[in-house]
Amino acid sequence: MRLRFLGAAGEVTGACFLLELRGARGETVSALLDCGLFQGGRLAGERNRRFAFDPRAIAFVLLSHAHIDHSGLIPRLAARGFAGPVYCTPATEELLGVMLPDAGHLQEREAEREGEEPLYTAEQARACLRLARAVPYRRPFRPHPLVECTFRDAGHILGSAIVELRAAGRTLVYSGDLGQPGRPIVDDPETVAGAEALLVESTYGDRNHKSLAQSLEELADAITDTIAVRRGNVVIPAFAVGRTQELLTYLAELRAQKRVPPAEIYVDSPMATEATRITLRHARLPILESVRFTESAEESRRLAELRSGAIILSASGMCEGGRIRHHLRAALPRPECAIVFVGFQAAGTLGRRIVEGEPTVRIQGEEVPVRARVYTIGGLSAHAGRDALLDWMAAFARAPRQTFVVHGEPLAAHALRAAIEERLGWPARVPANGEAVEI
Repeated sequence: MRLRFLGAAGEVTGACFLLELRGARGETVSALLDCGLFQGGRLAGERNRRFAFDPRAIAFVLLSHAHIDHSGLIPRLAARGFAGPVYCTPATEELLGVMLPDAGHLQEREAEREGEEPLYTAEQARACLRLARAVPYRRPFRPHPLVECTFRDAGHILGSAIVELRAAGRTLVYSGDLGQPGRPIVDDPETVAGAEALLVESTYGDRNHKSLAQSLEELADAITDTIAVRRGNVVIPAFAVGRTQELLTYLAELRAQKRVPPAEIYVDSPMATEATRITLRHARLPILESVRFTESAEESRRLAELRSGAIILSASGMCEGGRIRHHLRAALPRPECAIVFVGFQAAGTLGRRIVEGEPTVRIQGEEVPVRARVYTIGGLSAHAGRDALLDWMAAFARAPRQTFVVHGEPLAAHALRAAIEERLGWPARVPANGEAVEI
């Protein structure tokens, strides 16, 4: 079994790992673990346009979850000749039906602004959905006669999966994105028995999150100061799938406990609205009566004109596209407003530049001064912190012979690697992008 790291190696976005499996008669089967979009800066756009393999040679894709940095290049893969199945969980299949066409629509709009061909169109995204094959958690399946797989709950977002793959007498486990234990809507990550090789994410591999109680206190303080004292609006860039639904749960809790002042809560993302409907079909989710889900672009523009008393949740979570940009353009110059980040901001993204304190940022061709208060509440992240990652690995019944630390920026990835070696006594390494290893 040969494994090649083609994304999310020394970085967070663009998850893509090429598996080459050799049969007894010398035949080779190629497959992908995830096929995600690179995000952050012009270079990401160039990387998204070329594959390091022939898409026609890929037999199947094993998809960990629906987030675009894991699934967002599947439409381009199909448009370039891939015709095999994409295996995922049932909830992920439902979410792909919302997220990929939306991503295609954004690609078309971006291409029109830049005067270039879109990475893929909304129609191409809809067309690739026919390739999805849903398999429930804990039900073994064979994507190919040489391979047996099982999906286990990763506890990251609805439908997120740990991929357990067995071939040629060896077991490979890919963590996907692991969730922080004790969160609403999703269950805690499942443990696995063991593996010869492990790919483990490291988004927060260099630090732990504050407790949920501390994080909710920070959120309540940010809302109270902005709405009741400063008389502004709270703008929250939130991933449409997972983060928006969790935030609605937390806001309902804070409202019931009277820990935040009255405010109108808006979800301004058609994709988040549909993802909330899907979530309600799979999980229990308290709904605030005061939540308003906007639909049309005109409603969204009017929302950006509100001067005070509003909490606006909008996508994308890293501010790389979507309606969040005109809400930022309206709120950033106003000292009475607050921008509250509740998820990881990858290097090169607009969200990262705001978090790092740039005095002005460019949005939709305009230089926008950053005068609003900026809050970063990492404890609400859907990614496991360092100790939660180590606890998940410590539950393995047998230690992997090879551990590869992926899906993390260099500082986080190498910190987790060192912690694995020190606490668990496992050999671990951070692979380079493009590197190939034998399992």
